[in-house]
Amino acid sequence: MTEGPFRTAILGASGYVGQHFARLLATHPAFAEPELVAGDRSVGRRLEDVWVLDEPIPPGLAAQRLGAASPSRVAAGGVEVVFGAMPTGRAGPVETELSRRGVAVFTNAADHRRDRGVPLLIPEVNPDHLQLLDRRPAGRAPIVTNPNCTATGLALGLAPVWELLAPRAVLVSTYQARSGAGVAGLRSTAFTDNVVPYIADEEEKVAWETTALLGRRRGGGVVRPNVSVVVQAARVPVRDGHLEAVTVVAGNDPTERQILRAWRTFDPLVRLPLPTAPHPPIVLRPEPDRPQPRLDVGTGSPVRARGMAVVIGRVRWSPPFLRFFLLSHNAVRGGAGGSVLNAEFALAAGALPHRRDG
Repeated sequence: MTEGPFRTAILGASGYVGQHFARLLATHPAFAEPELVAGDRSVGRRLEDVWVLDEPIPPGLAAQRLGAASPSRVAAGGVEVVFGAMPTGRAGPVETELSRRGVAVFTNAADHRRDRGVPLLIPEVNPDHLQLLDRRPAGRAPIVTNPNCTATGLALGLAPVWELLAPRAVLVSTYQARSGAGVAGLRSTAFTDNVVPYIADEEEKVAWETTALLGRRRGGGVVRPNVSVVVQAARVPVRDGHLEAVTVVAGNDPTERQILRAWRTFDPLVRLPLPTAPHPPIVLRPEPDRPQPRLDVGTGSPVRARGMAVVIGRVRWSPPFLRFFLLSHNAVRGGAGGSVLNAEFALAAGALPHRRDG
């Protein structure tokens, strides 16, 4: 068994989420500085040539040239864990082949989110779903998916109060950042001084994935709660941060103090050594005009977990209706950071394959 950090690669390293992966993995204590893999249009370019984040580029990765997304090449190079940021549709076959070759996959893509033996995971929300890996095909390395970026913030905001409220329905309107559409979304003029009230397949994904995340594991699957999640999604001219207006139709009648306390005391990962986990994962803002993307999208402590906390504000409890706004960083908590945290959690749980000799 080898010593030191796991050898890693990033699939889709030229994209917006891929660049956040590079930022988070460049100095990670458990995962080595990654090999960068990209689609055909970016192969051979240096990371500094495609960098679009406001955050500084990691010095050790700036001049690295992007390699081809060949599963055989990546696996033959000794990579043990890959982090996936390839577009949905193209990611699935590559991730499947890497798993078949013994490489663990932690992915932001949607291709495997409904597959048997593949957890759809937020460690603070449904940690026991990691055990679904027991149902993966024999001989395959784990594939673990993080949810849709909007569903991530919603499920994390609902989890602490779910049993307390016993929801009958959840109604959500979203105001989603341009970066949710990737680098193309940042460059598009469609969102300049404009709101676009349509994001393809978004509303359906958020509704299904939220109930899957909040469902109970039973045998080799998940029983989703019989609760309607009704979503309306819009793209707004904001760089980062998905704001969501949430109304919960409650079946129970707790006090507002109980609801606020449930959010404030929620920190189920506090005793685990997970570098990217925020403490606390939910931050309440008392101001009447918060959360705001410009002010709150980078919330999260310690420093490594910036952008990993969900911010909740404008809480109003008029039984049976609980209304609030929540904000999450779509490319960090709902993207690269979510996958990195999933990998940290899987490592702590002993779910990663045995290290290769070499």
